[in-house]
Amino acid sequence: MDEYAIRRERMVTDQILRRGVTDPAVLQAMRAVPRHAFIPQELRESAYGDYPLPIGSGQTISQPFIVAYMTSLLDLNGDEKVLEVGAGSGYQAAVLSLLTREVHTTELIPQLAARAAETLRNLGYDNVIVHQSDGSLGWPPCAPYNAILVTASAPKLPAPLLDQLTPDGRLVLPVGGRGAQWLELWRQENGVWQPEQLMPVAFVPLRGAHGWKTWED
Repeated sequence: MDEYAIRRERMVTDQILRRGVTDPAVLQAMRAVPRHAFIPQELRESAYGDYPLPIGSGQTISQPFIVAYMTSLLDLNGDEKVLEVGAGSGYQAAVLSLLTREVHTTELIPQLAARAAETLRNLGYDNVIVHQSDGSLGWPPCAPYNAILVTASAPKLPAPLLDQLTPDGRLVLPVGGRGAQWLELWRQENGVWQPEQLMPVAFVPLRGAHGWKTWED
């Protein structure tokens, strides 16, 4: 294995498996996706550390454990169509692409959307489509989705997202204030969407019509 592959294996063993994420398919995806290729060149020595990293425009690539944990909550079997809200670097979408049939990912910031699309294309993740758009509105043209994953924090669940989810689908997102949130899993119980609060987290804000209107809100 090359040096990065060795670091990925250590990342999976020490940061992810040890904390309770045991889904074999998720672990294999985390081993396979080159996280270092999704961050700025000057930060690549830190690519497999146990923390988020800046990717420009005030955004971050999430901590590896959080990526794996949120992915595992979707309970994917390989044949789903998934929506990600907040493409950022494209890393989370790449992980999802190895576990699903089709991934749509939205990114509000044009330069990040363009860079994520280029990185994903260059690395051969051909089942990922990047949309430069307000992700708090979802992506209605390709709905419904079997799963939705939101990688930025909203003050409350953006209502359009549930409308774009299949009845047996799952939605994972951080909800709360600007400094700290709870990670929530939404599922239907007896025909009613219900949230389950799972763990405290800290994500960058979701901007948009159903998120934070500005950085200062």
